[in-house]
Amino acid sequence: MRLHYSPASPYVRKVLATAIELGLDGGIALVPTQVWDPDSDLPSVNPLGKVPALELDDGGVLYDSPVICEFLAAQVAQPALYPPPGPARWTMLRRAALADGILDAAVGRVVEERRRPQEFCYQGWCERLSAAVERALDVFEAEMAELPALDYATLTLAVALGYLDFRFAERDWRPGRPALAAWNADFSGRPSLVRTQPKEAG
Repeated sequence: MRLHYSPASPYVRKVLATAIELGLDGGIALVPTQVWDPDSDLPSVNPLGKVPALELDDGGVLYDSPVICEFLAAQVAQPALYPPPGPARWTMLRRAALADGILDAAVGRVVEERRRPQEFCYQGWCERLSAAVERALDVFEAEMAELPALDYATLTLAVALGYLDFRFAERDWRPGRPALAAWNADFSGRPSLVRTQPKEAG
């Protein structure tokens, strides 16, 4: 398998951390990809021009990160990152969607503030995105006692919190969220997350 990736992408980090947790990372070749390069061949792999995109050994391609992570999880029996059908699975998927929403809002703000020409940056939109992140973090703070030791949602949450630290270190999300902060300090020490610390694209 070949994974088209950027070292700064939190969605890529989620896929790589999932692969490591599942013991599948050794079978995935990494293909460096400059998403913002107009001459990139990425659109020939993923017509949306986004990473991650996973080329399978049979010639197929999977995108985006939720699809790739579920595919990887289906390749092994343990650890079970996805509960079987039932209430626990719906809860996990709802939490994963909430964590992905944090990522989407944070990435959206990065694009608005750092990729768009300053004169076109819409501050009202940035404030709306930040408010969505704050509300989502408060939900996780309230649910900390219910989180399992490891599943797809907790990995996604850890990646989202890591991305906030990576891109918005000056806006610490921890004050007022002691349970979430303590959980993250412990969970982020997992080898899958230590090995996939985000880096600026070279």
